[in-house]
Amino acid sequence: MTSRMTRRQLLKAAAAGFPYMALAGLTSAAAEAKDPLAARAGHLPAKAKRVIFVFMHGGPSQVDTFDYKPRLQQDDGKPLPFAPSKLLEKSTGRKLMASPWKFSQYGESGAWVSELFPEVAKHVDDLCILNGMHTEGQSHGQAVLRLHTGAENLTRPSMGSWIVYGLGTENRSLPGFVTICPTRGHGGVQNFGNAFLPASFQGTAIGNAGTPASGAQIRHIANQKFSPEQQREQLDLLQELNRAHNERVGGDDRIDGVIESYELAFRMQAAVPQLTDLRGESKETLKLYGIDEKPTDDFGRQCLLARRFAESGVRFIQVSHSFKWDQHGGLKTGHEKNAKEVDKPIAGLLADLKARGLLQDTLVLWGGEFGRTPLAQGKDGRDHNPQGFTMWLAGGGVKSGMIHGATDDFGYYAVKGKVHMHDLHATILHLMGLDHEKLTYRYAGRDFRLTDVYGRVVREIIA
Repeated sequence: MTSRMTRRQLLKAAAAGFPYMALAGLTSAAAEAKDPLAARAGHLPAKAKRVIFVFMHGGPSQVDTFDYKPRLQQDDGKPLPFAPSKLLEKSTGRKLMASPWKFSQYGESGAWVSELFPEVAKHVDDLCILNGMHTEGQSHGQAVLRLHTGAENLTRPSMGSWIVYGLGTENRSLPGFVTICPTRGHGGVQNFGNAFLPASFQGTAIGNAGTPASGAQIRHIANQKFSPEQQREQLDLLQELNRAHNERVGGDDRIDGVIESYELAFRMQAAVPQLTDLRGESKETLKLYGIDEKPTDDFGRQCLLARRFAESGVRFIQVSHSFKWDQHGGLKTGHEKNAKEVDKPIAGLLADLKARGLLQDTLVLWGGEFGRTPLAQGKDGRDHNPQGFTMWLAGGGVKSGMIHGATDDFGYYAVKGKVHMHDLHATILHLMGLDHEKLTYRYAGRDFRLTDVYGRVVREIIA
């Protein structure tokens, strides 16, 4: 006992200057509360408690999935009758290319869906399809950052980080923001990073795009060297040092955030492995998501994990199918392969959420960073198209069985019911009970927000 106390005293003396060094690497802004992850009310009544973002990295083609264009089919091979975007004048052809897939109408809404998504098509009456999306960013890096952070320049907090910053978390043993098998490129960690927000609000990655979902884990979630009791003893010493320093400096919310992050990490060791273990799920549930089947097993596991995290109180969950939807050539082969991997799992997620009564307060968002042109690129490809594309929402307070907005007759430009990426972000925050103009964070002398100085809530789609 004497030896242990002496070591403790020695560590205290030796580490006296360490907190000062650590503070130099922390953000300069303080967290709003001493317990930054505590659940709190938003600015207005919320329709959704959580978000599941199903990210189709690469840019699926709207005119081959959810935006049926009879005129495009009719004018296959003809020149585009108006000027293409200046960004594309030299990078793509001018001839129209019909979709190689048939479209049919589904549900009471009569929404058109191509044969690429036969399972999701069964759920169109739960979807709110946004056919008038548009954004900036002709390249993947620009558009992916726009989608995730609202900006392509500098380093800004991600959408999930903003939501957790505004609302906290409902489960103190889990992160407020989880991203499953996130992409490594086109922004990488910035897409789930906290930037200048306190570190408590950053996303926690489970695996990465190069790791099969069956083997994806949070790094260092298990300690093979020390028992939980030994780890608790170590953490108690470290926290004692942190609190002592916090008292000496008169209180600093940044140190409180560090203390809380250490405690969360300790609690996660017991909660996360159990939550990510799918062996307790029924055979019927595994089949619903296409798990243990080809080619749906990998993405099916991601979607089932998303449901489990949502059910356990995580605010923002992202699953990523990356980087597969960028068909500059081989459109038919590529899009068919991709759709077969994700169609059943996504339909399974929607059905499972609905059966469990979770869809009504879970906002599901599907889409990529942009769409594709109706023009042929090379022999059988399509180029990037941020001027007009499709995303869809389900649950969480949006109108169901609705098609909002439209592109022109060929699916090139958004022309009706236009929704900019800033508008989408503003609407998501609104559904979560957050006013996008009031959800701000002061940094470098300026009040920042997810929507910058733009964005309007798309009230037409809110139930």
